[in-house]
Amino acid sequence: MSQPQQLVFDLPHLEAFEAEDFLVSQCNQSAVDMIDSWPDWPAHAIVICGAAGSGKSHLVSVWRERSGGDVVGMGDVTTTTVSRFQETGRLAVEDVAPGGDPNAERLVFHLLNAARESKGQILITTQRPPGELEIALPDLRSRLRALPIAEIQPIDDALLSGLLVKLFSDRQLAIDPGVIKYLMRHMERSAQAAREIVERIDRLALATHRTVTRVLAAEALK
Repeated sequence: MSQPQQLVFDLPHLEAFEAEDFLVSQCNQSAVDMIDSWPDWPAHAIVICGAAGSGKSHLVSVWRERSGGDVVGMGDVTTTTVSRFQETGRLAVEDVAPGGDPNAERLVFHLLNAARESKGQILITTQRPPGELEIALPDLRSRLRALPIAEIQPIDDALLSGLLVKLFSDRQLAIDPGVIKYLMRHMERSAQAAREIVERIDRLALATHRTVTRVLAAEALK
């Protein structure tokens, strides 16, 4: 007889999000160094690029705590954002990408002009290097491509292992090292995949009243 499953509710879990919780490895060292070098950046604006889930938002959060700057997604940039930046001089614009509102591109261009004129500082995040982004506004496209870039490279073994341990710890799950090694051999190698598999394992463990073992991890991977 199959074991009955417990209903699992989508309740939020506590995710550590402080500077000391960010895992540093060779693949993200240049981005970490760029954040750590604030306010002595090499330009009025810098770009951190990396795949979804690679830690860009975590670094933005760390920078915000240190700088007191505002954070806004590209799609939420307004004239009020520009006015606010002219007062504070510090802003992070996340997820700059093509294909959005053309007005947003113009406003981001105005922000970069304002930063250069007032010696303000803007932190920009993208999923791909600016040279690969087909931004419609030519002035913004050339401006982004001229900015210093810190790229988060594909995840390496050290970071993937540490991330899995951290994600399980965030959910208050103590995991045998053998489970971590098993997951690293069989899962897709990305930060986003790590988050998804840990969530599936957690839900499966709760639903079936089982501890997290390699057998359970294998079931979650399927």
